[in-house]
Amino acid sequence: MLQISPSLLQLGTTIGTVVIALLAIFIRFKASSSPVTIKKIIIPPFGMSTGFLMFVAPFTHIPLWWAAIALVVGWFLFSYPLIRSTHFKIIDGQIYADRTRSFVFILLGMLVVRMLLHQVIEQYISIPQTGAIFFILAFGMIVRWRIFMFKEYKAMTQANLL
Repeated sequence: MLQISPSLLQLGTTIGTVVIALLAIFIRFKASSSPVTIKKIIIPPFGMSTGFLMFVAPFTHIPLWWAAIALVVGWFLFSYPLIRSTHFKIIDGQIYADRTRSFVFILLGMLVVRMLLHQVIEQYISIPQTGAIFFILAFGMIVRWRIFMFKEYKAMTQANLL
């Protein structure tokens, strides 16, 4: 069986995280040039939910209270900046996500915080368990943010119809 050193695994996940964050920023700006739809709002959390399949593997198992804390931190703390930086505008009767520079800085800031937390936490638990915790944190963050977006979208479509 192939053994990968922990430092090489850490480097790989760090690089992967940076690439994914930059990709998220690029996709976010590209998405703001097309109208928002309910489908575009709700599909990402459903797609992300497939990540819970990681818990089939025993080495990713974590205590339930760790998962609850990660979910609460993602839901209340990490989603807040995303919610505050998400704005919609109506152009020609269609709803668009408003491009804000603060969103880029928020994502980059959250990336730095996440990487620092990752460094601290993985000193005490395994790398797969650390990944599991941060997945649950991210899932809580995304779900709350998308619920906010859905409510705002519905409010704007109803106001636009009147």
